[in-house]
Amino acid sequence: MGHSSQDHSRDPCPWVILNDLGGAFVMGAVGGGIWYSVKGAKNSPRGERMVGAVSAIKTRAPVLGGNFAVWGGLFSAFDCSLKGLRQKEDPWNSILSGGLTGGVLAARSGPKAMAVSAAVGFTLLGLIEGVGIAISRFTAESNRPVMPKVISQVEMQVTYLFFFLL
Repeated sequence: MGHSSQDHSRDPCPWVILNDLGGAFVMGAVGGGIWYSVKGAKNSPRGERMVGAVSAIKTRAPVLGGNFAVWGGLFSAFDCSLKGLRQKEDPWNSILSGGLTGGVLAARSGPKAMAVSAAVGFTLLGLIEGVGIAISRFTAESNRPVMPKVISQVEMQVTYLFFFLL
């Protein structure tokens, strides 16, 4: 199923899902480690701040990493599924994947919460994709080749005289 719109710089979909899941876990664990080190130190008594920071990191950072991994894995699985179903790689896959991920993660809270979370996911990924497209268009405009100016014989003579008189 070779399509010209496929991104050949990434691995095939099953490996992309695992890669994104692991990357999301690391991102959540590192970010959680920083966040909970500050929070643990702040909430500990004087003299116990380092112990409190390490304790908070050990208990909460892996949990946050796991939450990030679940989100990243679901998002990537939906993204790969949509690429396979639609046979296209475009921003709509990411936008739909964000909405589906938000909805699935809120499934235990009921249909209303699912709808709200799906709408938030659609909106956030739509904004992210929209900003990405705007940035790529802006940078493409600034990198457009410029036609060199053709200097006439009269302009060359005037320029030569100007530099000659200085």
